[in-house]
Amino acid sequence: MRVRILQVNKFLYRRGGAESYMLGLAERQRDRGDTVEFFGMDHPDNEPAQSLQGTFPPHVELEPAPRGAQRLTSAARMIWSLAGQRGMAAALRELRPDMVHCHNIYHQLSPSILLPVHRAGIPCVMTLHDYKLACPNYQLLDHGSICEACVGGGTWHATARRCKDGSLTASALLSLESGVHRLARAYDKVDLFISPSHFLADVMRRAGVADDRLRVVPNYADLQQFQPAPVGGTELLFVGRLSHEKGVDVLVDAVGMMPEGTRLSIAGDGPQRAALAQRADRVAPGRVTFHGRVDGGRVRELLASAAVSVVPSRWHENQPMTILESFAMSVPVVVTNLGGMPELVRDGAEGLVVPPDDATALAGALSRLLEDPEKRRLMGEQARARVVAEFGIDRHLARIDEVYAEATARVRARRAVGGRR
Repeated sequence: MRVRILQVNKFLYRRGGAESYMLGLAERQRDRGDTVEFFGMDHPDNEPAQSLQGTFPPHVELEPAPRGAQRLTSAARMIWSLAGQRGMAAALRELRPDMVHCHNIYHQLSPSILLPVHRAGIPCVMTLHDYKLACPNYQLLDHGSICEACVGGGTWHATARRCKDGSLTASALLSLESGVHRLARAYDKVDLFISPSHFLADVMRRAGVADDRLRVVPNYADLQQFQPAPVGGTELLFVGRLSHEKGVDVLVDAVGMMPEGTRLSIAGDGPQRAALAQRADRVAPGRVTFHGRVDGGRVRELLASAAVSVVPSRWHENQPMTILESFAMSVPVVVTNLGGMPELVRDGAEGLVVPPDDATALAGALSRLLEDPEKRRLMGEQARARVVAEFGIDRHLARIDEVYAEATARVRARRAVGGRR
């Protein structure tokens, strides 16, 4: 039976992994006959032809943080967005969905959008793409270092540590936002949470986030779109957002330590692009190419010419789509030993695992693979076999359907007893 699904995310364009995941999932749901529409912020970069655009709350830019009176308005919206709540109510009336599937709704939408969904008795699931419900700063980072102070403690740690860009004001706002949402149990209106990795699920359990409502469903690779690439690629490839936590500066430094013929392609955009370009000119002149934000087709082209895909993050990545897409194209991957990445890349099998923030170790691992085409070929074959066996889109859709069915059953049971959480 085909259903009407409302996919919800604050950004509705390919900004990062969460958006790529949601847009790809929606495309496959539509391919099989489901009706899928989107709800998000009215952003100028949103993909065109959004049928519910008239219901979207207005665009607000939070990076960099607004100043003056606009800061107060933005702070209020982060905690509870009346525009988001009204917009969601209107979207529900227009679409009448059978399921609401939320992704990143923090800040620009806020959990206010969950209230009309709950009142309408519509099942709601939420895929967790980061650590926001356990860490006010999303990333389990404090000034670039791993930190779990707020996981088992109060959100005030974010203020005390000034973990948002070293700013007392910005950090206090994040503490307030998360503290209010925890106190109000704002996310209790989500029927089931989906965690792509066991690591993230463990963090959420330790933070007291919905142990009985957590379901682990790994991400996917679309095996129809990502076919094995011809063996013989020569370049290193990074795909992702160009921000501090991604560790691209370490990768650029590693390339600078490697032989002159080593080339790196970087696909993505973000706040550190200019600084990274300057760094590349200094430590690896002429050997790093910045492609900017690219679409899925261009990502596949870049993977087809890649010898190794690299995810050098210094934060606990959840389950990056780029790893699975690299696997699907038989490209081995080098990652750091953080978050959910070691669940995917087994050291010496589908790629190599190195410590974070260690350009020397990263350069050594990349050099070993570039110097050994046969090892790369065998790792690529193992990666492709693994993704076929465990991470295909059809299997993923079946798992998502199981979560949808369970969420629907929970709502029906709640209606039967006439109660509310």
